[in-house]
Amino acid sequence: MKIVVSPAKTMIENTDSYIGNSIPTYIDYSRMLLDEIRQKSYEEMKEIWKCNDKIANENFDRFKNMNLQGNLSPAIFSYQGIQYQYMAVNVMESSSLEYIRENLYILSGFFGILRTFDVVSPYRLEMQAKLEIGDCKNLYEFWGDKIYRKLFETGEVVINLASKEYSKIIESYLSKEDKFITCVFAEKKDGKIVQKATLAKMARGEMVNFLASNDIQNEEEIKKFDRLGFVFDKGLSNDNRYVFVLG
Repeated sequence: MKIVVSPAKTMIENTDSYIGNSIPTYIDYSRMLLDEIRQKSYEEMKEIWKCNDKIANENFDRFKNMNLQGNLSPAIFSYQGIQYQYMAVNVMESSSLEYIRENLYILSGFFGILRTFDVVSPYRLEMQAKLEIGDCKNLYEFWGDKIYRKLFETGEVVINLASKEYSKIIESYLSKEDKFITCVFAEKKDGKIVQKATLAKMARGEMVNFLASNDIQNEEEIKKFDRLGFVFDKGLSNDNRYVFVLG
C-alpha cells in the first residue's frame, strides 16, 4: 500500500533530525527545472510565485544558490505546513518512521515525487505554477505520466491524501485496473458535505500518523480512523472514495 500527500509551501533546512539516504527519482528533471528558473528574472519568478517581496527574495536566492548535491535535508523533515505538524514525525517511534519510509510519498512541483527520506533543498514551486519549460505549457505537462508510473509500477493500492492541485497529476492517467482511494475529510452543514481547507490538512496529517502508528497495510483498516472527531461514513463512501465526517 502506498500513500501520497501534498508538499507544503513552507520549508526549512533540517540536517540534524535524520540523515537522508536516497536521491529523488526524477532528480535529472529537477535539474532541468532549476536551469529554467535560473534564466528568469526576479520579477518573472515573483509573478509565478504570486507572493510578497520577502518570500520572493528568499526563494529567488534559494534557487540561485541551490546545490542539488550539497548538504541536503530529508524531505519529511523539510516541509513545515499544518499537515506535517499533525504527522508529528519528530516524535514518531522508529517503527513508524520505517513505515513512512516504505509507504509514504510526497508529490512535488519541483521534484515530481519524493520518498520521505529523499534528500531535498528548500524550494518554492507549486504544481499549478504557470511555468513554461520548453514545449510544455506548465508543470502538469512537464511531469506528464512520470509520477503516475512511479506510483503504480508495483500495482499496489494508492491512498490519496493529496489536494486536488496535486492529485490530478495522477488521476489524469488512472486506468480501470488501478486502485486509487481518495480520503475526504468533511463536516455536514445544512444537509451538505463541506470541506474546510485547514481542517482537511490537519486530518490528512493525523491520518498519516494513524496509519504509521498502527502499521496499517490494508485499505479496510483505514476506515477505523477516528481522530479529531472524524468517523468513517459508509453511506457517503464508495470503493474509491472514503469519506470521514465530524461525529
